[in-house]
Amino acid sequence: MNALVRAYSSFAELEELREQFNRLFNVQESKKNYDFVPRVNTREGDDAYYIEVDLPGVKKEDININVDNDTLTISGERKVSDEHKDDNFYKIESVYGKFERSFSLPEDVDTDKIEAEHKNGVLEIKIPKVVKVEKTPKKIEIK
Repeated sequence: MNALVRAYSSFAELEELREQFNRLFNVQESKKNYDFVPRVNTREGDDAYYIEVDLPGVKKEDININVDNDTLTISGERKVSDEHKDDNFYKIESVYGKFERSFSLPEDVDTDKIEAEHKNGVLEIKIPKVVKVEKTPKKIEIK
């Protein structure tokens, strides 16, 4: 198999995996028109789900994370740096503005224990799964 076919196959597998995760989380794109749409990586571990959001240049104070009716919403704003407002730019490829991403949470999560960390321009949200207690069979004595 040549390298191009292998690469295409890998991309198809990645796209299928992304679609499966989107179905699991019922990813909801906001109906509002935002200029800045951060890229999101999602994964599942044994004990939690993880959402990683690329937010370069966004301060943690400018990010909001809310859970309402089993929907997790990440919103905020990527602001233009005051240092460069008076400079003459020839080309601007960076995108600024407000953003919002929402995810429907699966039933097996513990929303009270969700954690978030912002480090090196990446927001990581850990969504713990509910710990299931193994039920062992036992005999009930009749009194």
